Amino acid sequence: MRKLLAFGLLLPVLAACGQGRPVGNDEYYDDSRRARVQGRLGGGDGILIVGTDRSQPQGGGGAQDGTGIGVNAYLWRATLDTLSFLPLSSADPFGGVIITDWYAPPATPDERFRATAYILSRQLRSDGVRVTVFRQVRQGAGWVDAPAAASTATDLENQVLSRARELRSQSAAR
Repeated sequence: MRKLLAFGLLLPVLAACGQGRPVGNDEYYDDSRRARVQGRLGGGDGILIVGTDRSQPQGGGGAQDGTGIGVNAYLWRATLDTLSFLPLSSADPFGGVIITDWYAPPATPDERFRATAYILSRQLRSDGVRVTVFRQVRQGAGWVDAPAAASTATDLENQVLSRARELRSQSAAR
């Protein structure tokens, strides 16, 4: 019984060692069809991940520039540059999300800020970035949520867009 079980487990391994070339009926296998499918999984054009088709052109400095990110490269870099004064907690270049950790400005140690930035577009557009700012104030030994000024998020978004346009113009000048 043990030998039969070992043979049963060994059989699929031996079958996998084959060349993968079909035997007989060569007229059934069309070489042009094979050529169209070749490389789809791991060849030169890579694996299709979450609907990202790299064979199609994308807008303004995205993944076609070799950056390997799923969002507009100028907006991504500009957002990182703009939020660089905050400690980085998480950055997802494929989903386009940047999350910072809490930061207490030296001038006001009893309040702290955190930001989350969303890159919403593959094109460099004014509505391509959204920043959310969170604020907390110290009460006793703990921190309590407090509203941040509405203009803070808008100002950060405008700074990101300005920096992205600057990066794009520098890139075009090369």
